[in-house]
Amino acid sequence: MILIGGKSYELLKDHKNGWNPEAFRDRYSEVLDRYDYIIGDWGYNQLRLKGFFRDKHPKSNKDSAYSGMLDYINEYCNFGCAYFVLQKNRDGQPKEKEKQEKPEKLDQPERVEKPEKQEKQPEKQDRPEKSGKMEKQDKPEKVKNGSQ
Repeated sequence: MILIGGKSYELLKDHKNGWNPEAFRDRYSEVLDRYDYIIGDWGYNQLRLKGFFRDKHPKSNKDSAYSGMLDYINEYCNFGCAYFVLQKNRDGQPKEKEKQEKPEKLDQPERVEKPEKQEKQPEKQDRPEKSGKMEKQDKPEKVKNGSQ
């Protein structure tokens, strides 16, 4: 269980070790308080957070409903990226069973390793840069025509 901003969340999915409490605490904004689910995905070593409503929520639509989260991952996240999914407890307080467990507070710094860097794209082959001037090899050859 995660406590932040007076709200409690439960980690539903941690794909490729994407959960990083420090990064989440740094990126979290009060704007996300209204959502029932938060997805965090990693791209270019930066965490991006997006909120989703439960499917029956009055404000949910195709793009903001929990059922559309898989589409979001497939269409907007980097292919094969690390990500996590958090679910907000509806009452915002820990359940009786969870009160006995020690909640993970994000106010205290904790040593956590960042997810592995994504593989680099293959670099372009070294080609000589072309200057603004056309070189001899770039000029089309003149064709002599005997009928002139």
